[in-house]
Amino acid sequence: MQTKVSPIFQVFERQHSDAKGLFLALGKQIKSKKAIELLAKMEFMELYCNLLGKIHFEKESLKFDIFSPFKKFQKNLRKIHHFKLVERNILDREKKTKQTFNSYHLYLDKQKKKLYNESFDLVVGSTLKSWDELYQNAQHASKGLKPLAINSAINQIIQEELDFIKLDLKASLDSKALKEIFDALKTIIMLENLLIHLGFNPIFVPSIHEEINLLKNSLKPWYSNQLCLQSLTHFLAEKENASKKYLDWTNELTVQKKLLSSQAEKQAHLLFDKLV
Repeated sequence: MQTKVSPIFQVFERQHSDAKGLFLALGKQIKSKKAIELLAKMEFMELYCNLLGKIHFEKESLKFDIFSPFKKFQKNLRKIHHFKLVERNILDREKKTKQTFNSYHLYLDKQKKKLYNESFDLVVGSTLKSWDELYQNAQHASKGLKPLAINSAINQIIQEELDFIKLDLKASLDSKALKEIFDALKTIIMLENLLIHLGFNPIFVPSIHEEINLLKNSLKPWYSNQLCLQSLTHFLAEKENASKKYLDWTNELTVQKKLLSSQAEKQAHLLFDKLV
């Protein structure tokens, strides 16, 4: 008797199909919008592989083996997303100050060309075999999954993410800790949505869900600020004499970062003190 594939695989199947289509589109031309859409799909697929690894805990390397061929490409997609956020920041700055930042634009254009060429080479240099293997391996590992096992694994991952956040909150939050909290919140939200989609009860009540989303949304401008400040600092490190407009912008970003960090830290403590 053939073992049935769990209904949860249908969620992965849709994400995989969409991701494969976006991957093929990027094989014609790297476009940031499609790259960012693909990144979101791949983040879910990676999380799904992690979930399978929790369920099949006897196979320790399962979650790594299934998704590992895509790690390098996923990293490039994340860089494209980061680059897009930096580009938005410079355009907003030019609109706000009525100034131009031509030398910074040239610096970014050079980086962008290199990143996009590298990403395009990764697409055209690969085959669809890896996508088919990912599908087949995920499908095989999704056979015979019991609802209780799925529910338990999701709860386990969410609890692990909460434990990591609580550990970060015991100290003053630095940029690394805030980024880890941001990523953990995205994971928790994806898994809670998956629980609801599968007909399970969510772990958190609606009011906590709202606070989780508020904190994640508060961290978005912090994240954008952090990336822009990091990029601008690297750019200025290569210049012997930076003009006042760049130094003013760096100072403003630094002040803004402190404010956004403080706001996010307060929200995080208020939220997670309720979840202890």
